[in-house]
Amino acid sequence: MKKLTVGIAGYGVIGKRRNHYIDLNPNLKTVSICDHMIDQININNKNLKAFNNIDEMIQNIQLDILFVCLSNDVAAETVIKGLKAGLHVFCEKPPGRNLKEILDIISIEKECPNQRLMYGFNHRYHDSVKEALNIIRKKEFGSVINLRGIYGKSKIIDYNSNWRTQRKIAGGGILLDQGIHIVDLMRLFAGEFEQIYSFISNDFWKHDVEDNAYALMKTKDNVVAVLHSSATQWRHKFQLDITLEKGQLILAGILSGTKSYGAETLTIVQAGEFDSGDPKEIMIRYNSDPSWKDEIEYFTNCIINNKAIETSSSIDAYKTMETVFRIYCADKNWSEKYNITLE
Repeated sequence: MKKLTVGIAGYGVIGKRRNHYIDLNPNLKTVSICDHMIDQININNKNLKAFNNIDEMIQNIQLDILFVCLSNDVAAETVIKGLKAGLHVFCEKPPGRNLKEILDIISIEKECPNQRLMYGFNHRYHDSVKEALNIIRKKEFGSVINLRGIYGKSKIIDYNSNWRTQRKIAGGGILLDQGIHIVDLMRLFAGEFEQIYSFISNDFWKHDVEDNAYALMKTKDNVVAVLHSSATQWRHKFQLDITLEKGQLILAGILSGTKSYGAETLTIVQAGEFDSGDPKEIMIRYNSDPSWKDEIEYFTNCIINNKAIETSSSIDAYKTMETVFRIYCADKNWSEKYNITLE
């Protein structure tokens, strides 16, 4: 089978990482990249055609797939350009700066039934997450009762510039940039949240985007979730506790490019009638991260086999974004200060 040709829009840290895993897939080949700073980028692969902008790349290179690894202010419009050009599109999270941008994308996507669009909610593809989801779906420990999650780092990290700290470019702060992953996982494990209360703050770093977001949420089935997304977590931390009727699943650490979140583990706690609060537990430690490879493999297989994207679709992306913005809007002081709405 002829390899599907790939173009990458945005060739920073994530674009280069995607390039590596794209070229590990036997059905894909990266042939072109574009970046507005292309003259300053060291391109080791001399076979790649390089451009300054997406329009030049689409017009001059025959592509099958577009990977979008750009800042939030131009991600949505680039996805639309890719779809209108007849390409399959993979876009990093978040899907845009606000809900309107993802709704505009969905509207265009409906006109392209033979193309595939997927979003990079990479944490769903970590082995610890997949195993936890498998246990929950098998009902081995009953239904979910509640979730408690924290995802934090020491600042709003920016690799090349300060765009992540500017509302007009980023659309939001730590919750939209990093916390969106744990919001997505909470949706995955518990379903949709109907009631949301929150407190949003930028008191420490003083940017016009949040550096801390605290949320209390409940589904229609009375599953309660407590979330803290932080840019003042001096020791980087990822942890998601899922309490079930007959035990608990504890996701701790996440294998990442920075290696700063500690070992990735899944602790399986089996509650017993006579354990006196000290139950039997098994910890699984994961020493490799196949998530980037597996995510691209899933996307590629959907294209080759003409299957719908069932996870990390545009609808999934919209629902996760909607939950993020409902968290923003639940704090009336915050939403009024920055004119944040659900429209």
